[in-house]
Amino acid sequence: MREWQDATRRIMHRLALCIWLAAMTALTSAAFAFDNGQYDHVPPDIRAWFKSVIAPNGVPCCDISDGHRTDYDVRGGAYWVPIDGQWIEVPERAIIRDRGNPVGQAVVWYVHHRGAVIISCFVPADAV
Repeated sequence: MREWQDATRRIMHRLALCIWLAAMTALTSAAFAFDNGQYDHVPPDIRAWFKSVIAPNGVPCCDISDGHRTDYDVRGGAYWVPIDGQWIEVPERAIIRDRGNPVGQAVVWYVHHRGAVIISCFVPADAV
């Protein structure tokens, strides 16, 4: 019985450690997308546009601190953007064509997840 209790305690300890590590990773990722004043110079209309952009699936793209101005290329009818030195195809579900683009440059919203880049939103420079 004592061995079973010790084994259960070790498993619970490992589980708690894994949950704690996952929470710390999530909090660290969120901290990188925080507006701590570096966007104070952005005009209010541009700031409002960043907050209003919504993906075609209805999910908000988030905020100015989450969007990245980017170059892009069109290959075979698909948009491609450079992220961390690698060109990645923008999924059709992420392309926003009806919100305009007052920035004058393409904007991409993405996250790193389990070694992959997940693009959630993309607004081309000439979006209308």
